Order: sequence, then C-alpha cells, then structure tokens
Amino acid sequence: MLSIPALRHHLQICFYLCLSHSQNFTKPGEQEAARCDTRAQLEERGCMGNDIISPMNTLTVTKNTALSTNAFVKDEPIQLRPQEVNLKLRPGLPRTFKLDFRRVEGYPVDLYYLMDLSYSMEDDLRSIKTLGNELFKALQGITKQGRIGFGSFVDKTVLPFTNTNPEKLKKPCEEKELFCQPAFGYRHVLSMTENKADFNREVDKQRISGNLDSPEGTLDAIMQAAVCGDRIGWRNSSTRLIVLTTDDGFHMAGDGKLAGILEPNDERCYMDKQLYTKSNDMDYPSVGQVASQLEKNNIQPIFAVTKNMENVYRELSRMIPKSEVGVLSEDSKNVVELIQAAYNRLSSKVTVTHDALPDNVRVTYTPLCPGGGPAGDKGVCDNVIVSFNVTVTADECIDRERSFLIGPLGIKDKLKVSLSTRCECECDDPKEENHKDCDRKGKVNCGMCSCNAGFVGQKCECAIGEKDESSLRAACRKDNGTECEGRGDCVCGICQCYVQQGGSTYYGTHCECENESCEKFQNKLCGGNGKCRCKICECNPEYEGTACQCKKSDEQCRTPSGSVCSGRGTCQCNQCKCIEGYQRPYCLTCPACQTPCITKGKCIECLGFQTGPFSKNCSQTCKSINEFEMVETLPPGKPCDVRDVENCRVFFIIKQLDGEDNYFAQILKTRECPELPNIYAIIGGSIAGVALIGLLILLIIKAILYMRDVKEFRRFENEQKKGKWTPGDNPLFMNATTTVANPTFTGE
Repeated sequence: MLSIPALRHHLQICFYLCLSHSQNFTKPGEQEAARCDTRAQLEERGCMGNDIISPMNTLTVTKNTALSTNAFVKDEPIQLRPQEVNLKLRPGLPRTFKLDFRRVEGYPVDLYYLMDLSYSMEDDLRSIKTLGNELFKALQGITKQGRIGFGSFVDKTVLPFTNTNPEKLKKPCEEKELFCQPAFGYRHVLSMTENKADFNREVDKQRISGNLDSPEGTLDAIMQAAVCGDRIGWRNSSTRLIVLTTDDGFHMAGDGKLAGILEPNDERCYMDKQLYTKSNDMDYPSVGQVASQLEKNNIQPIFAVTKNMENVYRELSRMIPKSEVGVLSEDSKNVVELIQAAYNRLSSKVTVTHDALPDNVRVTYTPLCPGGGPAGDKGVCDNVIVSFNVTVTADECIDRERSFLIGPLGIKDKLKVSLSTRCECECDDPKEENHKDCDRKGKVNCGMCSCNAGFVGQKCECAIGEKDESSLRAACRKDNGTECEGRGDCVCGICQCYVQQGGSTYYGTHCECENESCEKFQNKLCGGNGKCRCKICECNPEYEGTACQCKKSDEQCRTPSGSVCSGRGTCQCNQCKCIEGYQRPYCLTCPACQTPCITKGKCIECLGFQTGPFSKNCSQTCKSINEFEMVETLPPGKPCDVRDVENCRVFFIIKQLDGEDNYFAQILKTRECPELPNIYAIIGGSIAGVALIGLLILLIIKAILYMRDVKEFRRFENEQKKGKWTPGDNPLFMNATTTVANPTFTGE
C-alpha cells in the first residue's frame, strides 16, 4: 500500500497523479504507482478530471520598487528590480522570471590604493607622490561622490621572507638608502577621504622598505583591506575598488610553513595601530579565500602590475570575479590612465550570480542582451541597462523555507529569493470518517485509505487483532530486507505480489520470484531451450548451461583412456570443469598440488616393507594406492625416494590413475641403507684423543712455567751485576776461632 510519504515522492517525479478513491481504479496486485501517469492515460483508465492533481509553480513578487532613473543623490538608489520574490516550486519543474538592472549615473566610488613598498618599488613611490591631484581629478571625472584611501604592504617579518637581524628589521634597505622604514607586513595608512591634501600629505610620508625573497605578502594585504571595512571606511552604497600596484608575485596559503607558521588564515580583521597584528602568527590566505571575501564585500580589484608580472596576475584575475589587470610603466606614471581604463571595463560589464544555494537547488541565467552568451550559472552583459531571465529549479523537496541572494558582482543591490517546495498533496478528501471504499474501517486520504486502529490493507480489509502492524510487516520481509522485495504489498502479513508490465506476476512467499530475468543467450531467455523458473533456467533434457546454451555432449571431455575429465571434473557444455587446482583440457595435471612423492611416501614404506607409522593399519590408511608391485628395477626416469624408520632410502615410481585420489605404484625391492659405524674404533679413538689432548695441555703448562723461571733468573743475574761491594770488616763480627798464647811456652 502506498503511504503518504511515498505519495509525496510520486508527486515529485510525475506530472499528473490520480487521487481517485474508486475501488476499481487500482486492481488487485497492481502497484499504487499506477496512479502516476499522463492525463490522457489516467482519464482512459477512469480517473475523473477533478481527481487528477498536478500542482504548478507559483511566483509572488513581494517587493518590486521601480529602478532609479536620475543621477545619484543622497537617497539610496534602486538599481535592481525586483528586490524580493517568493517561489513555491514543484520538484523538477523549473520557474523563470525576469531580473532588470540599471546602473545609476554618478554612483559613489571608494578607491583604496594598495601599494607594494618593497625596495624595487622605489621609483614607483616617487611617482605616486606626484600623482595625487591627477588621481583625484580622474576620480571626479567618474563620479562626484568619489573617495580615496591608501595602504601599503611588504611581507611577513620572519625568516625566510625578511632578514630578522635587529638592525636589518629597522632598516631592511641597502646601506646607501637614507629614507627607509622598518620592515612590516601590511599597514593601513589613510581611511577613505575626499580631501586631496590629506591624501597627498600621508602618501608623501611613505618610505620604501624591503624583504628577502621576491614574492610579497600581497594576499595578506588584500584580505585585511576587504574584511576591515570599518577601518578602511568603505561606504554601504558605493562601488568599491582596490587598486593594487606591485612588481612581484605573491605568497599564498601554505607558504607560511616555510617560517613555521601553521595556523591557517581565518579571514578575520586583525588591525591595531594601523598594522596587521597577526602577520607573523597566521598563514597567508588562499586565492579562494581572497576571492570569496572580495565577492562577499562587493569589492572589485584592479591589478596594476609591471610587464613581467602581467601573466601571473591575469591568471589570478581569472579566479577572482570582477577583476581587471593593467600594465604599469617602469615608473608607474601611467597608473591614472590604467585605473580609468580598468574602471570603464568593470563598469560596462554586469555579471549576475548568487550566493550559497540550498541543497538540490539550481539557478541558471539567460542574458537578454546582444552577445550575452548562453544560459549558465552566471549571466554577463556589456551594457548599462540589462535584463536576465533567471531560472530556478528544485530537484527535491525542501523541509522548510530557504532563501538566497541574487545580484550583480561588485554591487550592493541584491534580490532576495525565498524558496519552498510544493510536495504536499492538495486533496479535497471526503469528510466521512468510515468510508465505504475503506470497508467502513477508515477514511479516504488523497485517494487512499487511512485505516482505523486494528485494521490494515489497501482497503482496510485486514483485522490484525492482537498483533501489531510491525510484526505483520516483518513477516513480509525476507532476511529483514525490503518488504515483499519491493514487488508487492504486505496485506495481513502475506505478500500480494504485483503484476509486471508484460502481464506476468511476481510470485513466491516474499515475491522474490519472477520468470523474466533469467540469463539470455542469443537474445533469447534461456537460449530458447528451456524455461525460466524464479530467475533460474530449467533446461530441456538435451540442453545444459546457465542459459541452456549448450547441447549435452562429452565428446571433447574424454581422455584417450575413455574417462571423462580424468575423473577429476565434470563435462559442461562439452568442456571439462575441473576440480580446484587441476587444469584443462582433461584435468590431468595439478601444478599447485603437492607431489605424491611426498604425500604417499609413508604409504610406500608401509605397503612395500611393512614398516613405518602406518604399518598397523596399512590397508585402510593407504587405500588411495589401489595397485602396487615390487620390482627388481624401476623404469627409466628419475624415481621418487623416501627414508624409512631405519634411515634407508626407498625408491619408487607412482602414477595417478583416473579419479582425484587414485594411484598405482612400483616399489624397488632393494633399499639403500647406510653402513653401521665401528664402535670399538670410535671408543678407542676417543680415549686416545682425550689422552693426547691431556698430554699436550701438560706440556704447554710445563713450557709456560719454564719460560717464567728463565725470565726470573735472568732478571736476578742482571740485578746482581749492577750491585757495587766495598771491602771492610764488620766491627760487630767476631771470629769463631780464638787463639791464646801460652806465656810459659818458650818455643823450644
């Protein structure tokens, strides 16, 4: 059953919707989408003219003040008509209205002269000091309501953009330069003024400055001049111009990282004592940010640059709407003529566009002027009095009223468009609460039954009793998916399937089946050789394949031995479909499979020599080797070999027979076993070796001790030779022999 939100969707995509509540309009099993059709088709099916609804777009002009015809006076001029409109759109149905613009003669102009004061602009500064009177005279030729302001810029005062040596910050120019002001980023010098003397005096005070690299902080200066409107002195009703003079390129977003400045530019005003205070804390703005703020504040830039920078600033101008580029002479003496020419080009061209649009809303402009070009998202005319056809389209319903502004770039005047969509059904429903077409159990709401509590169904024919509607609807969902697969209505928990355009009906518990979307062959359903049953082809006996495209045959699948696909696949459409790993044409080889020389080695040992881990249950474990024989010699070729439990090498040849795990093996009777080692020789050799090593160690120790003794003895001898001895008797020494003379002995 089509719900009211679903009806809203149908109202978006069709031009006519039948709201008839006649019982015979939608047949059983027919989708409620059948209510959406052409008027002729709906009337042919019995829908009365009063029951056919097709809401149209409405346009209400809420403010339409006439355009100003006189020259500018103190009162606010009207240059755009209408000023406010209210649109109610049907989704997908465009609405066009006319927009007129007439530029008022003598409209005020605010001109902000923004000058690069890097050292290379020294001669240009001298020229502008002498051109103040001419600049005011040229401005008076444009309008009697002209004002001029002045600002200057160089670059961020951090490395690598400016030399941060304290002396160089104070005087960044060459030593010979006497008049040089300290380095700075952007300075606002003079707010908008009509006084020529003030302008000349302030400009005359300006001095050149300097930085290290060629690109300048141009975008920093433009951004601050655009967002600091109260400081600059922009008037609400004026043509706002920024005249930028420079001889170099510009830094842009991301360049600040070179100086460790990571904070992105936030497009806000930071000015204190006429200086941009966040110059060294915030990155340069991007070109997109500058273009956005210039457009938002209705400012039109004129880039007065030297010849070498012309191409750079022309590329920049393409990204900034309503901007112009002029080429300065070497000393900037032609700047007045350049500004006049650029202003004439800007004022003669009217570009109409819009600000941010609501989601799913499109606006196109068709210029109604000679050479205006095709319709697009902007309208351009080269004339003072111009008109545009504005076409607004809402692609989808909008939940609430939204608004946006349309207007010429660089002009304050805007058209406010208030937009809403007509997505509700505007039905003249019967007031009867229990209508007969709803089985006296509900009322008619926009041609459909809105059932009383306890009843559901297209005609409220289903009494749900103690069950709630959600549980009944859950029974109509397969695997918690879409109700009745989106192919039927859920009535009392049972899917009533829709009828297809061809006349056949969806079927199945959840309307999941239909017989018209099976695979086709030669543009025939199931190749014309079978029947489609629930999206699957049921082939005639002599055909096969997903689309019954093949005659049954296995001629191309038979091997020379007569088997079909070597027993390792099935024959489909006369081609082998092998099991995983095996290759066509006959599923003979399996490059990715492990070789049977490895996988069947233990079975070979078991079958041939009754040893190994499978010896106790060999017949059952190794039944994949259906046949084997023991042979004296193996056929020519490289045989397989495996080591058994006795470390002997067993040689064999194994071949795969038809089937996935079916082998024949030939096993060599003679094994190749290694000779047993001589235990006595090993033991004797070990003992002799240990003894020899011990003796060798003793000899080494003895040699070391001997060498040490020899060394000590030689040292003793050397010390003894160095000793000096004095001959003499020790007074304390007493000889052990005492001689006594006999006094009576005469010698005789």
